[in-house]
Amino acid sequence: MNYFRLEQHDSFVHVQLARPDKYNALNAPMLKEFREVLEEVRGYEADLVLISGEGPGFCAGGDISMMKEFSDDEKYSALMNDIEAIVKEIYTMPKIVVAAVHGSAVGLGLSIALSCDYIIAEKNAVFSMNFIGIGLAPDGGGHYWLKERLGVHHAKQYAWEGAKLSGEEAQELKLVDMVTEELMSQAEALMTSWSRRPLRSMIATKTLYHQAGVKELDYYLQQERINQRKLSETKDHKEAVRAFMEKRKPEFTGE
Repeated sequence: MNYFRLEQHDSFVHVQLARPDKYNALNAPMLKEFREVLEEVRGYEADLVLISGEGPGFCAGGDISMMKEFSDDEKYSALMNDIEAIVKEIYTMPKIVVAAVHGSAVGLGLSIALSCDYIIAEKNAVFSMNFIGIGLAPDGGGHYWLKERLGVHHAKQYAWEGAKLSGEEAQELKLVDMVTEELMSQAEALMTSWSRRPLRSMIATKTLYHQAGVKELDYYLQQERINQRKLSETKDHKEAVRAFMEKRKPEFTGE
């Protein structure tokens, strides 16, 4: 594996994003490998999965350089196929999946965290669905996860503002389930505690809810795919990419 570390513990499987020099930003090869890792994890005996990030943060979202490939139909389709497969695998996997977030969980990184069944975060972690900052809209099921956690009205506001929330602020909004100052030790303690509970019952509840929700999730994923392609051709998005490369603030015109 080039971008992930996979460890089997007594009570859980630990999946760690491992592109720390890029804040675990997801490029095309990493997305493909993420999909393969999750497919492998599905076959493991452990009923608990922990997802975390190596280095200074959980996941900075999609690598901005990857967005140059949006104009290529084949490459764009492959990227979106992998993104959709990742979040659907987490959502439908017959295991309890926990995200342990430190540093930043931004954009697609936040969508992936929200696709998990439970989020534990450091108090000073940063959460942002800031697609709007690059002239795009949430993907990776971001619209669906925000609606589920916040309700439609507040989900719209959060997506439009692109606001940055601390772990504690995110917990107040119910985007995060637990905050702590000792992230990994607390996450491992949670895994141990849950391994001693009737996990078959917990997984049955997840499966019941998520089987009912997967058709709606599919709708959001399909519309996000269409939206993102259209938005990638706007002047605002192209200006945002140029501004990022030139290390300056973008000047949006609403076009």
